[in-house]
Amino acid sequence: MDSAKKDPRRESPGPTVRGRILGFAVLAWLGLFLLLLGFPGTAQAQSEEPAAGSAQPVAPDAAASAPAQQPEQKTGRQPDPQLSGSVSGTVLDQLGAVVAGAVVTLTRENQTRSERVVGDDGQFSFADVAPGPFELFITATGLATETLSGVLQPGENYLAPQITLRVATAVTVIRVEPSRVEIAEEQIKEQEKQRVLTVIPNFYVSYLPDAVPLTSKQKFELAWRTVIDPFTLGLNAVLAGAEQANNQFAGFGQGAQGYGKRFGAGYADIVSGTFIGGAILPSILKQDPRYFYKGTGSKRSRLLYALANSIMCKGDDRHWQPNYSGIAGSLAAGGLSNLYYPKNDRYRVGLVFENTGIGIGETAVLDVLQEFFIRKLTPKPASHSANQPANDPASQPANQPSNQKDPSKI
Repeated sequence: MDSAKKDPRRESPGPTVRGRILGFAVLAWLGLFLLLLGFPGTAQAQSEEPAAGSAQPVAPDAAASAPAQQPEQKTGRQPDPQLSGSVSGTVLDQLGAVVAGAVVTLTRENQTRSERVVGDDGQFSFADVAPGPFELFITATGLATETLSGVLQPGENYLAPQITLRVATAVTVIRVEPSRVEIAEEQIKEQEKQRVLTVIPNFYVSYLPDAVPLTSKQKFELAWRTVIDPFTLGLNAVLAGAEQANNQFAGFGQGAQGYGKRFGAGYADIVSGTFIGGAILPSILKQDPRYFYKGTGSKRSRLLYALANSIMCKGDDRHWQPNYSGIAGSLAAGGLSNLYYPKNDRYRVGLVFENTGIGIGETAVLDVLQEFFIRKLTPKPASHSANQPANDPASQPANQPSNQKDPSKI
């Protein structure tokens, strides 16, 4: 092997190293050139990306041109649903004249109502009214009320159609009630139906706790009805026969003439006592000759009430007072009887008072019977009146408090 011959590339290494260095430099410049060429495109893409991805604020130049386009944008926008408006209108009458002073009320659901008074020009107005449905009520003295409904849009100035108020229709309510005299007349008719065991008249008892007071005419009518009642005439005839059988009042004699005198004297007693004590004096003294049935309370209170009624009575003013009419009537009737009884059978003054006292006792016993027993023997007593006014004190129930003092407590 010849070791003197070597590879020429190994004998001159310089050019090879320089070539490599030059290659690296060329590659470096080429990469820098390519980098410089690619950077502008990348920067441009990055600057265009935000504009394409999102809406950016208008540039100052674009903003300057915005006012020119603003009217078109405003007409296309929806109004604010909460924007308030107003309601106004005019109120006239049928002749076209303004109705100054009329009251207009604006109502809305779940909101406080508002009122306005129509001015001298006939107009009214409500400001700051929330949008939505509403109603107007227009009232004026002497005119019929009018109602108007509408819907207020957001921001709308609502002008109501002309409102015309008509003359109100006059409604007259006539309440017909019987007078006190008519009521008392009806009560008397009911009392005249009261008969013990359907036979014995019981006209002077009122089962109404506060019956309407009687007029003077009605007191005389009740007395007359009593004295002409068939039972009264029949009882007097029986008593006259008994007196003649016992030869009482011998001065009258016997026979038909004596019986007639006894019947006449007895009937005169009934007529004088009934009219003087039940009509004449009660009319003068304004007292009621009737017994007013109590029917409530304890037995003791009812007993005392009945006993007290022999000397007490109710006045026409419905207050209790001494029974001057009944007592004086008995005295007057006793004194009057001396005019037609035989001289030997006439009452002395002392006997008149004595008989009056006996009569008061008899009245007390009769009143006790009225309070506890006779009512049960009286078919359908008049205990109510269909014509009694509701606001009349006589319509108060017997158990209601009253300003009238019970005669048993006087």
